[in-house]
Amino acid sequence: MSLAEVADREDLKAAFLRQAGFGAAAREPMGGDASTRLYERLRLPSGGTFIFMDQPPALESAVCPPGATPEQRMALGYNAASRLAAGSVAAFVTIAEYLRHQGLSAPKIPAYDVDQGLAVLEDLGEGLFATLIAGGEAEAPLYEAATDVQVALHERTPPQVLNAGAAAWPLLTYDTLALKVGTDTFLEWWPKFAGLPAFGAEASAEWDALWAPVWVRGEAGANVFTHRDYHAQNLLWLPKRKAVGRVGLLDFQDALRGHPAWDLTHLLQDARRDVAPELEAAMLDRYLAARPELEREAFLADYRALAASNAARILGRVFARQALLGRTQYKAYMPRTWRYLERNLGDPALAGLKGWFERHVPAEARA
Repeated sequence: MSLAEVADREDLKAAFLRQAGFGAAAREPMGGDASTRLYERLRLPSGGTFIFMDQPPALESAVCPPGATPEQRMALGYNAASRLAAGSVAAFVTIAEYLRHQGLSAPKIPAYDVDQGLAVLEDLGEGLFATLIAGGEAEAPLYEAATDVQVALHERTPPQVLNAGAAAWPLLTYDTLALKVGTDTFLEWWPKFAGLPAFGAEASAEWDALWAPVWVRGEAGANVFTHRDYHAQNLLWLPKRKAVGRVGLLDFQDALRGHPAWDLTHLLQDARRDVAPELEAAMLDRYLAARPELEREAFLADYRALAASNAARILGRVFARQALLGRTQYKAYMPRTWRYLERNLGDPALAGLKGWFERHVPAEARA
């Protein structure tokens, strides 16, 4: 019986593992995140371990077809509009292959089924940056290594299409529409969470006008591989490997061609843990010293503007929405994200946006 003929999801997963040579492995559930993916650790009788990823395709809306118009993307739903991969195994497999070819430590993938949304991954261990730092590991060397990964990725122009075996995936641009759709989720979700009246047409129109130059700059500078969720809970420390290979990479399936500041905003303004302003400044200096072709002040202005956009997106789509869906653990991250947002809006170039928030989201409505 082929996998396509197996009706029950659990039976399908068991059949996939048998066909891939992992049928004898013990399966241990692992903690999840805000996505629709599920993970298990596979323990082989020989003692080796792997990670089993399950991404049911039917649980996500359509992805963005290359060449789709903005109107078509909006009609297809949030994933297409914002150019998210909807957990696509094809995206994960091809992006992992690209990253490994750059000398980086994405997991090897010994078995996968794109159509069924299943994959077996190399187990890179449990040395998450966030966990290690909480246990007393020095921050600076980890953040230096993570910053150096960004430098290595940005030294080359990524291809238009990524390939791995028979799988292919377009590396689309993190464009104005994708940035707008993400940022606009603040308008939708924050009033519901904070008990504010819905923002009116005038406030929404002013929001669009104020953010538009930020989104345009984001697309204009979109020329490097962008992980899109590059932070301490998606990075693993692999000290036995060399150079940039010491940083294990996870959760990269939504990668796009984006602005070089984007991943740095995730790393250095991490919504889930405090990053001291001094460490942030030191890592930006490290990155810019390695890329002298960039004009420093222009890059930092883009960094602050895109970081503000990202903070608004996280507060809306990720934290407020998830909290309203019952995942109240996200409330703990909101004050930190507001601090990041307010700090970025301190840039005089963003004074208009700072004024918008002061008028429409009073201090008591900011978690």
